[in-house]
Amino acid sequence: MQDEIQNQLLDSFPDGVFVVDTDWRITFFNRAAEQITGIPRHKALGQPCCEVFRASICESACALRQTLATHRPVTNKVVYIVNAKGERIPISISTGALRDARGRIVGGVESFRDLRLVEELRRQAAEQDSFSDIIGRSAAMRRLFDLLPPVAESDSTVLIEGPSGTGKEVFARAIHQLSRRKDKRFVALNCGALPDTLLESELFGYKAGAFTDARKDKPGRFALAEGGTIFLDEIGDISPAMQTRLLRVLQERVYEPLGGVQSVRCDVRVIAASNKPLATLVEQGKFRQDLYYRVHVVGIELPALRERREDIPLLIEHAVARFNRLQGRDIAGVSDAVLERLMAHDFPGNVRELENIIEHAFVLCRGPLIEAQHLPPQLQAGTGRSPLSSEGLTLARAEALLIKDALQRHDGNRARAAKALGIAPSTLFRRIKALGLKVAPVGRGRTGE
Repeated sequence: MQDEIQNQLLDSFPDGVFVVDTDWRITFFNRAAEQITGIPRHKALGQPCCEVFRASICESACALRQTLATHRPVTNKVVYIVNAKGERIPISISTGALRDARGRIVGGVESFRDLRLVEELRRQAAEQDSFSDIIGRSAAMRRLFDLLPPVAESDSTVLIEGPSGTGKEVFARAIHQLSRRKDKRFVALNCGALPDTLLESELFGYKAGAFTDARKDKPGRFALAEGGTIFLDEIGDISPAMQTRLLRVLQERVYEPLGGVQSVRCDVRVIAASNKPLATLVEQGKFRQDLYYRVHVVGIELPALRERREDIPLLIEHAVARFNRLQGRDIAGVSDAVLERLMAHDFPGNVRELENIIEHAFVLCRGPLIEAQHLPPQLQAGTGRSPLSSEGLTLARAEALLIKDALQRHDGNRARAAKALGIAPSTLFRRIKALGLKVAPVGRGRTGE
């Protein structure tokens, strides 16, 4: 009866699972294993595992054989198998040894996850300008698009760092939506906006009677996010005392509600964010080093908008479309003069500032096109560092601005500028020549037309 229950549980797993005996013959093959390999269970049972899987490591480096020989599990190793249709499938495998009541090895178990979805997401990301509500076609954003699927696939704690307004919560939500936890809650909390006592009760909840107005139990954000993801924004602003409490949650996956006496175990993925470099705060003694290493298992650095200026026209287009939907308007876009001023602006508030500028313009604009007079006062004066004149901005002039800006940011180094623009150095050289740009020697950082 117990074996039947265990088999039913394994059959409900989203990952493939199979068991072999000491002769390497398959004794259990769950439903997900059937779906991934395309081989029915009745045909797999009793067969040598190498004949069923035909994996890239079967002959020379079998992970299960390695586990049974060393008694050490293999975790998340990426290999390829050939399914019943002859298709080559990438999978991630984990292995373990099976022992009887006396501790003797009687076989092995292997679980495997189909990675075709991850590869498909990578392929889609390479072909589009947006990814899970994140907008961009610059080389910096392409690198982040490539990073998101494998980060989402894991269950590790993530630290997202970047200036205010770069979209840290948007990235956190994208990771959650791409993960196996997507059907559970995504719970966000700005840690920097709350004092210690309130932050503690918000995170961990409280029991009735914990303080004067606590008439009944209240679950905290960790309880609400059970099985899902919790996003802790501005984690660098929490006090040393709260850092200690949070460290225990990350280390032991348990916490105590305020006024409680029993520990509560939690299954929550933590994504933290900070607009201050946590490594610097550690050096200054303002952030615990051990907590830093716990939250910085996987690090994502978001670029400022001025570092991916080539995304500005695309972001403007998406912002205009969004406000047209929200306000029932039909504004076609921005004029050449507005585009030039926005391309020249440094955006200290990043994407959030750009969205606010477009929303401000929507309030004032009554025609089909956003003009300079619809911009906030600080942008109407035409301030900025654009090397272009105030005449209409053609496609060629916009391209020239992007190339010159990239060269300036990289001190005239064409290879680095090309990488930042997401093009080959030879392509950059051809565009410089075609546009008639004069490039200063490397290190001087000046370009002219």
